[in-house]
Amino acid sequence: MRRVSIFGATGSIGCQTVELIAADPGAYDVVALTGGRNVAKLAEQALLLNAEIAVTAEDRLLGELRERLAGTGVEAAAGRTALLEAATMPADWVMSAIVGAAGLAPGLLALAHGETLALANKESLVTAGPLLMGTAAEHAARVLPVDSEHSAVFQALVGEDISAVERIVITASGGAFRDWPREKLAAATPEEAARHPNWDMGQRITIDSASLFNKALELIETKEFFDVRPDQIEAVIHPESLVHALVGFRDGALMAHVGPPDMRHAIGYALNWPERKALPVERLDLAKIGQLSFRAPDETRTPALRLAREVMETGGLAGAVFNGAKEVAMDAFLARRIGFLDMAGVVEETLTKMSADRLGSAQITLDSVTQADHVARVRAGEAITAIESIEA
Repeated sequence: MRRVSIFGATGSIGCQTVELIAADPGAYDVVALTGGRNVAKLAEQALLLNAEIAVTAEDRLLGELRERLAGTGVEAAAGRTALLEAATMPADWVMSAIVGAAGLAPGLLALAHGETLALANKESLVTAGPLLMGTAAEHAARVLPVDSEHSAVFQALVGEDISAVERIVITASGGAFRDWPREKLAAATPEEAARHPNWDMGQRITIDSASLFNKALELIETKEFFDVRPDQIEAVIHPESLVHALVGFRDGALMAHVGPPDMRHAIGYALNWPERKALPVERLDLAKIGQLSFRAPDETRTPALRLAREVMETGGLAGAVFNGAKEVAMDAFLARRIGFLDMAGVVEETLTKMSADRLGSAQITLDSVTQADHVARVRAGEAITAIESIEA
């Protein structure tokens, strides 16, 4: 029986992971489940999977979690220390689905104590790719991608030599605003940005999809995970969201991964790897689909992709700055302090302000990444305040 843990169990990816594990009773021994404010859901999941421990990141919610788990045999804990301790509990397979840079430290600990890290937390690779992959190599651990695009690339490379790869093409749905004119984007609301036409995802990742910041993160993630050059990575708008990625080889061939827009496929592939097990996902009717369409992204309309390429060329701590500034800009947009188009401006200004800090040559450690993230958030906050003062 495989021992598994799920970090970020109450989020979209975490809930779908719980669903797949619950559907295969007797196959898994669940060690730890972690979540945030939704302790009702966390307790429900812990009881469903008979987990050893449930951890909420919110210290103030420990009492409620304990009350919900009283007499069940499931231990309750709370806070950052408890979260990190849960990451050191031996497990064969760990799902890293905590949203944002907060997922890096638990992921690093899990690699040092476990066998396989299923990575849905793209920020870990964006902020500290060499550190994460180096930790995996040091402990003979394995990282499996759970982003649908990177899972698709990973599958297309099975049995292939990475040196034969000429290019990797990551597809983007374009999000809620893919057909909106630029002049309309300035007035877009968080509610409008959070309505994805194809995928059922959390609020923040859906808004990132609309701004293409999600795709920007994935470009950087591709570089770090597959160790390819920035100029080998492309993005293309694919409204149907059925082709998740393509790998082009030096003989001109393109290997495409095609499947429904359902994250349970990528989760299930990582959960069952190297086997393929039956999954409860839609089987595509190609005749009914009829056609697939692709178009080049307009990087002047949504500059996140251009910024990602600059980050990849800079390297070092630029990814940590990019991600930290992006998260603060998102918070400000959700709070209606800045407009939709202002988010990219905040990120670009933060990168510009911090470029003199020798981001590309800095050593990547957990402490340096944490410090760069902190400074980036401060600088982004200053940029947001400046926007507010202009608009006042």
